[in-house]
Amino acid sequence: MKNFKLKSILLLVALGCVLGLVANVATSFVPQTSVTAEAATKKVSQAKQIKKINAHLSKKQKAAKKWIAYRESGYSYTARNGRCYGRYQLLISYLHGNLSPVNQEKRANSYVAGRYGSWTNAKKFWQHHHWY
Repeated sequence: MKNFKLKSILLLVALGCVLGLVANVATSFVPQTSVTAEAATKKVSQAKQIKKINAHLSKKQKAAKKWIAYRESGYSYTARNGRCYGRYQLLISYLHGNLSPVNQEKRANSYVAGRYGSWTNAKKFWQHHHWY
């Protein structure tokens, strides 16, 4: 009887190990959709916010803003150049610790409005000085 109990316990342990291994292998083939879905949702949300931030700009202003973004960073929100960062190469301190694309769009619009009055004026300045 003692031998039967020992064999039963060993069989249950072995079966548990096999089932655990099978469960681990099976879950390793399941794609991690929650992470990618979350990232996609975040990008869509950011795109909507950016569109709203730039809604007041005319086509001409949007074109000038896009032109500057290309010259400054190749449209990259993570471009770095010394103390400047992002799509519009603003001073990192001007971004107040928030390097998100949404904040970069807001701050760039604010900077250009305050310094040049419009994106088209900023573009003209850039064309003469190769910075803005």
